[in-house]
Amino acid sequence: MKSLLSLALLATLSLSSPAAPAADWWPASTAAALAAAGPNASELSRALREVPETQRDAMQFLIDNMPPPDLASLKADFLLGHVADAYASMAVAPWAKDIPKDIFLNDVLPYASLNERRDHGRRKVRDIAAPLVIGTKSPAQAAHALNQKLFPKVNVKYSTKRKKPDQSSLESLESGIATCSGLSILLVEACRSVGVPARVAGTPLWTNLRGNHTWVEIWDSGSWHFAGAAEPDGNGLDHGWFKGDAAAADDSKPAHRIYASSFRRTGTAFPLVWDRSINWVPAVNVTARYTGAAPPAASGTVRVLIRVLDKPNGTRVAVPVSITDAADSSRSFSGTSSSDTADLNNILPFQLTPGHQYLITAGKDPKSSSTTITVSSEPDQITTLSLPE
Repeated sequence: MKSLLSLALLATLSLSSPAAPAADWWPASTAAALAAAGPNASELSRALREVPETQRDAMQFLIDNMPPPDLASLKADFLLGHVADAYASMAVAPWAKDIPKDIFLNDVLPYASLNERRDHGRRKVRDIAAPLVIGTKSPAQAAHALNQKLFPKVNVKYSTKRKKPDQSSLESLESGIATCSGLSILLVEACRSVGVPARVAGTPLWTNLRGNHTWVEIWDSGSWHFAGAAEPDGNGLDHGWFKGDAAAADDSKPAHRIYASSFRRTGTAFPLVWDRSINWVPAVNVTARYTGAAPPAASGTVRVLIRVLDKPNGTRVAVPVSITDAADSSRSFSGTSSSDTADLNNILPFQLTPGHQYLITAGKDPKSSSTTITVSSEPDQITTLSLPE
């Protein structure tokens, strides 16, 4: 696999002197993409002719794999600036020599992850992200640092009140709110802006039927690792509340598979639950990497999920929760419920014994609430407690 270090260093030199327009150097695959671009072919041709020779592979990759809406609309100046920025970021990344060329092209270079608005967010995000990764030595370290520091710094939080699920990074920065897809797009943009290979991953429907979810994958040392966007885990990458749900994915059913985004065409479409008509976002099926990844549950138990609201019909709130077996007070469990800034599917879990009765208490006096439940044999039972007003 080819290293990008020499290419990145050459690219920095080329930034100071724009390349003179070149003859048609590109292959038949690129010519076919230009033909499909219609009137916008002149813009893409200019990008191909003016890109520095050391960056030709990148420009060709983008245009060869560009989805139809982008072929018809993206301008030369946007593409030339974006490619130059990608090489400049790699030139200063401590791990540049460890990034294979194919990973750079597909998971650092691209200007988008899914179908989000195409805009000039990369430079703005890089200005914010670059200081946050100073001192990190690997893509994994940098990605974890960004997940810890980026969202508090830009004051972007999870909220179902966001304008749309597929927000671009700039749209999320402007509004201050996003759901899992928008948060993931922002974290991927931040990673790529500092030379960290990253992509969006997700499932259209958990096997427990509680809806879809989206997260981020980061490439480091030859393999992919996962993280929940704006949900950094104290243990680092490959940890998170959804690990058990992902381990239960069903590769035999497309709706229950796990997909990772790709810019390179793959023949598989990333399922966009907000617009089923879009089939031009490529994906790879990565279900096998997740199934069986979670530790097995204790024998003879089922998962019970506890949600706490700040008042009847209110919003989710983070408070202490305790559960005690009514027949054996020595068997007690505790945790903290998820607040309204956590993903809707991030619900406090406990492994409890079917047929047993449990006392559940949430909050602290004088603002606390209690209830008693009898656990059935059904998995993923959800109990909601409301605190007094």
